[in-house]
Amino acid sequence: MTFTLPLTGEYLSKLNSADLVRPDQLLGAHVMTENGVAGVRFAVWAPNAVHVAVVGDFNGWNAFLHPMNHTDGGWGFWSAFVPGAMHGQTYKFAVTGQDGQTTWKADPYAVASELRPKTASIVWQDQPFTWSDDAWMAGRDQSDTRPLSIYELHLGSWLRDEQNWFMNYRDLAPRIADYVKGLGYTHVELMGVMEHPFDGSWGYQVTGYYAPTARFGTPEDFKFFVDTLHQAGLGVLLDWVPGHFPTDEIGLARFDGGPLFEYADPRKGFHPDWNTYVFDYGRNEVVMFLVGSALKWLEDYHVDGLRVDAVASMLYLNFSRKEGEWIPNIYGGQENLEAIAFFKRLNAVIHHRAPGAIVVAEESTNFAGVTKHEGLGFDYKWAMGWMNDTLAYFLEDPVYRKYNHSKITFFEVYRNTERFMLAVSHDEVVHLKLSLVGKMPGDWYAQRAGLRSFLGMQWALPGKKLLFMGQEFAQRSEWNFEESLPWYVLDYPEHRGVHDWLRDLNHLYRTETAMHRGDHREDGLSWIAGDDRDSSVYAFTRHDPDSGAWVLVVSNLTPVYRGGYSVGVPEAGLYRVLLDSDGGEYGGFGTMQGSLYTLPEESHGQPQRLLLNLAPNSVLFLKLATENAATLGTGDVPRP
Repeated sequence: MTFTLPLTGEYLSKLNSADLVRPDQLLGAHVMTENGVAGVRFAVWAPNAVHVAVVGDFNGWNAFLHPMNHTDGGWGFWSAFVPGAMHGQTYKFAVTGQDGQTTWKADPYAVASELRPKTASIVWQDQPFTWSDDAWMAGRDQSDTRPLSIYELHLGSWLRDEQNWFMNYRDLAPRIADYVKGLGYTHVELMGVMEHPFDGSWGYQVTGYYAPTARFGTPEDFKFFVDTLHQAGLGVLLDWVPGHFPTDEIGLARFDGGPLFEYADPRKGFHPDWNTYVFDYGRNEVVMFLVGSALKWLEDYHVDGLRVDAVASMLYLNFSRKEGEWIPNIYGGQENLEAIAFFKRLNAVIHHRAPGAIVVAEESTNFAGVTKHEGLGFDYKWAMGWMNDTLAYFLEDPVYRKYNHSKITFFEVYRNTERFMLAVSHDEVVHLKLSLVGKMPGDWYAQRAGLRSFLGMQWALPGKKLLFMGQEFAQRSEWNFEESLPWYVLDYPEHRGVHDWLRDLNHLYRTETAMHRGDHREDGLSWIAGDDRDSSVYAFTRHDPDSGAWVLVVSNLTPVYRGGYSVGVPEAGLYRVLLDSDGGEYGGFGTMQGSLYTLPEESHGQPQRLLLNLAPNSVLFLKLATENAATLGTGDVPRP
């Protein structure tokens, strides 16, 4: 149950001084009894307002019936107790600024809202809900040596009903749990599920930072969703947007008649590219509003982590701005020192209050120390450089790939500077960028072989994994947020083959410790052949630095068959193929490189060598037969 704090000077002072990390327990709408009378206490922060009233179902939306009073302390908080108001009623705040204009605002701390296009907040008292994920919550592991494979999805278009309308969290939960678990993922990441007015923003222009969007149901429905996935052994991450907010009149924009949640100077407080406002990270109340939002999801909804959107836009005052359009910091630099302090505070609080939860930064620059304890304190950072380089390589006609050979190996130069996540997100398959399989050159067969190779390299290289929905079965069309995924294509072997390849990659990644325990260690990868640009062949070993287990990876990234290709290996013996992207079950030719013994001849600086038959556009995973290999054949994955 949500805890309610007394509206006293002590707690208001703590909020004003950034000592209250759950301000939603103080502000917003709280069902309670006061002097023996049942009703709702409303409280809001509006320091520049000259008058505030609460309007709603309980007073016929009459702004004269329930004016709010200044609270003690002079910190700009207003409150009112409305007898007879109750759970389920809608409301807004009528805020009059110093210019005399009155605007009806949604509650920044509302935990439920009306379904768009309606915009009112809803008085919400926690309804009975019994969590069944105690074992999951107690066993969450924050270690960066664990496998972490994430399926990014958009609830509004993963699956819709027969009328092409949104499905409820409760209906989606078992379908998503069965499908994603069957694919071998460890987590799902949900695109914007916080309340937002415009479907086309995909949830990245938020008006309700404390409210699960009503598109899919109630707060308790969302709890059911998380609980169901936890019982299936899947973690739940959310996309979270503390970098900017929309200009919609009902939201945070100019909340009390002027800048409040946003910086006053538009050179800091307005994003010209996105037509949004930038949070003022120098105001304690704003910082606590955001920290409280993060904790709301992690503590009350048992969410396992947050992917923080657009971190670079927060870190740099000159982000997407020309000379003269931005304000330097006090030292004359381009870094937003207040945003940096915010991230440090945010991550410290999360790791203290939500053990086992992770925080991931979508950060596209070379800002130092994003995932360092002494830096910003994130757990992981998206490897945007790896993503751009690798996609650029695979988009090339194979004839020209030898001229871009280093795009695959360059990640090795910096991969240990941060804890990286290899992410291929929704951003890469919209706005005429084509789907992943659509990016690949050649005919339909070559495109699928290219996609299997791309995924094979993504899963083979060090770093945690993320892939956007639909790409796991070679969706040919771009993602459309207004339609379900084309699930019918799984009836076709060429699509099912890519799907099964991804399933088996996940299985290998999770069961072979060499594939994940060294993700963030220098000795987690050793290159054997990284310079054969003429053949576009790459060979390396992945290592578990603790146990010494290792796996050999060899890729041939041209549509040319290479028979008897020599690859050096450190140990003699029989090598078994764990996975081969050219397998007939995956839609390949089925060249079938079988198990083979080493030759006692030096190659690539190694004492032994293998002579491999490398299929066109393929990735091979091999292992010494003396070790226990991962058992594949994980069974069919149910379609939704």
